[in-house]
Amino acid sequence: MSLITDLAKVATTDATRREAEYDFIIVGGGTAGCVLASRLSENKATRVLLVETGGSGKTIPFTQTPAAYAQLFRTEHAYQLYTDPQEGLGGKTKFWPRGKLLGGSSSINAQIAHYGSPEDYDEWATITNDKTWSWNEFGRQVILPADPAHPQVDNSLRGSDGPTRVGYFNYSTRFGQDFIKSSQALGVPFCADFDNGKGTLGVNRVSKSRYWKLSSLTPLTYIDEKATRVSTETAYLTSQVLARTNLKVVTGVKVTKLVLDSSTGRPKAVGVQMQSTQGGTTYYAFTTKDVILAAGAIHTPHILMLSGIGPASQLRQHNIPVVKNFEQVGAHLQDHPVFDIHLKDKLQLAPVFLMPKGLTQNFRYVLATLQYLLFHTGPLAINWGETAAFIRTDDPNLFPRKDYPDKLHDTTSGPDSPDIEIFCTPLSYKDHGGFIFDEYTVATHVVLLRPSSEGFVSLKSSDPWTDPSVDPKYLQVNHDVERILRGIRFALQIQKTEPMASHIDFEDPTFDGKLNDYSDDRLKQEIAERLETLYHPMGTCRMSASEDQGVVDSELKVHGVDGLRICDASVFPSMVSGIVSGNSDGGEIGRRPSKPIK
Repeated sequence: MSLITDLAKVATTDATRREAEYDFIIVGGGTAGCVLASRLSENKATRVLLVETGGSGKTIPFTQTPAAYAQLFRTEHAYQLYTDPQEGLGGKTKFWPRGKLLGGSSSINAQIAHYGSPEDYDEWATITNDKTWSWNEFGRQVILPADPAHPQVDNSLRGSDGPTRVGYFNYSTRFGQDFIKSSQALGVPFCADFDNGKGTLGVNRVSKSRYWKLSSLTPLTYIDEKATRVSTETAYLTSQVLARTNLKVVTGVKVTKLVLDSSTGRPKAVGVQMQSTQGGTTYYAFTTKDVILAAGAIHTPHILMLSGIGPASQLRQHNIPVVKNFEQVGAHLQDHPVFDIHLKDKLQLAPVFLMPKGLTQNFRYVLATLQYLLFHTGPLAINWGETAAFIRTDDPNLFPRKDYPDKLHDTTSGPDSPDIEIFCTPLSYKDHGGFIFDEYTVATHVVLLRPSSEGFVSLKSSDPWTDPSVDPKYLQVNHDVERILRGIRFALQIQKTEPMASHIDFEDPTFDGKLNDYSDDRLKQEIAERLETLYHPMGTCRMSASEDQGVVDSELKVHGVDGLRICDASVFPSMVSGIVSGNSDGGEIGRRPSKPIK
């Protein structure tokens, strides 16, 4: 069966008659939703309805081509979200694009497959008082496919089945290779496999290439053997899955609120209310088992609050009847903030023609396009974030006590877990890829993996077509600033170290070659001016052992509400100290509950 856009085929306009009935209704066809729909519908007797606001990405060239992902951020295929003014960033608002199509942000992200540190999941097990979330238990479900081409990779820690293809990325740059060498020269250990279950500290490629020695690589991209993006839509909603008669996938439809029954005194989710257009006809679908919210860390709490589940003061402010006063809904919003360092490439190796300006660059772009279409290789196969180093800011080998005497509060989940990621890209950009320099450029990027600052998602209006307020409260805790500062200092050391130093023109004042000369106070000003999102919001409906600490239990059931589960990154009880690509954590969150709730 093809995708459905006519609500009349899957739902009813009569809220009193349960004609359109399913065992499970999944709200949100994003990273986790596609996985759930595929897994739950494996049982032919289980009726599943998947509802997605956007459309399919399978026919959109920019979703398929790895190098083109940022071109989707300001299109109809992404939510155009902006944060509230950020006090820690001088009152600036920040652009927060989120996927608005099947596959969600796994269809528009940088395609890096990384799970974070095993200790992160052990921390989850402690928070939830449920050992099944520990790495020894949960990690068994998320191990990546084995690859015999990598002799340094312990294949006993990897899987060999599953629909998601990883690691067939086949284009890389000399800049990325030299980033590794310079990092190692400063004492960052080489990590043969970031997803080995033993820890993620170290430096390596995040993908393999024919240009690199196979013994030094780790396949870590959601890019298949044809150099095409792998999203949860392409991996899980295949033509065979969509042909299942017990699975209905409806697109171009917004769930405006949950249908709740409080007749017994305890609220129960019995269905959903939907519209195709603002002010259009309202349709209803009902469930015999569970409604599963998989709308992401922003829109899942939004739907809950629109349905009367959330902080009572907010609900009353917007004239929404209070079904359950739940202060934890929308709270604890966290994100991975990133600081970009723009560098002039004096070797002129950067693929600037991917954003062509002028006849010569347009010609090179045409050649690169032909190379990609005919041979599945070349610059268009790059995913930008090609190399990464994961470090700790309390590592005395990298941050000597004589230079860094102040002891920072340890926010990591364990001694083998990083708090900073530094990655490099073979082309520098601003404005989330919206601006590319005319000159040849490269860049390094510093990511705060374990911030202490927490924000929230809240209502702007009772109108479901109005986006919620998003306030991550960046840099509200001082040691977040200090930790990013240390990360920047180390990134600047890497770029000053050979062989990476040979790439960079340190004299051009247009770029950041002189950033190392800045005082700490001036660098902090730069941080406040330039900090951006790395697109990893989480925690707004977090797991907890009790409802005074979070929204769902360890089985992802909403505390105090029957028939309602949440299955997306909003349930993360603490930050994952990794790249957190949608497929990795959001997707595996989707895989985990599908067996027990079938």
